[in-house]
Amino acid sequence: MTAFPVTRAVLERLEGTPDPRLREVMSSLVRHLHAFAVDVGLTQEEWLAGIGFLTETGKTCDENRQEFVLLSDTLGLSTLVDDLANAARDEATEATILGPFHVPGAPFRDPGASIVLDDAEGEALLVSGTVTGVGGEPVAGAVVDVWQAGPDGHYDVQDAEQPEHNFRGRFRTDTQGRYGFATLRPVSYPIPDDGPAGRLLRATGRHPWRPAHIHVMVTAEGYRTLTTAVFDARDTYIGSDAVFGVKESLARTFTPGSDGLLHLEEHFRLRPAP
Repeated sequence: MTAFPVTRAVLERLEGTPDPRLREVMSSLVRHLHAFAVDVGLTQEEWLAGIGFLTETGKTCDENRQEFVLLSDTLGLSTLVDDLANAARDEATEATILGPFHVPGAPFRDPGASIVLDDAEGEALLVSGTVTGVGGEPVAGAVVDVWQAGPDGHYDVQDAEQPEHNFRGRFRTDTQGRYGFATLRPVSYPIPDDGPAGRLLRATGRHPWRPAHIHVMVTAEGYRTLTTAVFDARDTYIGSDAVFGVKESLARTFTPGSDGLLHLEEHFRLRPAP
């Protein structure tokens, strides 16, 4: 495709960018963005509508909601970037997207403690397992940070009726790399769809639902941070996650125990730090 004069002019000016990585990223962005406009024959009305859409997306963001993350998620960009960062094929647990509802600094809880802080009803679930390196060595003192939506499909930061840090907690592994906590079986829920990202989903004939899952972030000295999740393999939306976050290796079946509770044994395998 022959470049328009303005495309060549912008690229020439970017050649003077001091930072080589910024120069590379911005030059590629301009080439692809201009090529997109040419490819679809972008009209001035469509350009203006796009500017308005992005402006509204920014105005929708606040301390509890990141609409740009939702937009990135629903376009599959978040998963693509995550896949690029975790492209190695080894025995490590697969990563998936962080999502917009992680809260740094959740309280540490005792081994086996519940992350349910209110009287929410649901199927009781006990989660336990180990954190190891890819070689199988137990990782003592690893921090297993977990969070999930409540039975009503909302995270605590979305629901003023929930206590702070409900369905959240951090747990340290013991000398054998073991961890455990109690919770309720996760439920599927729609991502916030009352803003620009939701309107775009509806305009493209898509639903806003995520399959039931529990988010997990594992950190340990000497290892790469793992951001992942475990998904309910029997959930209705397991094959059509609105944000493309499901990996086949992360789908799980919760097993009924003789104690009348559901159980999940989940082992996380970490890559060594660079």
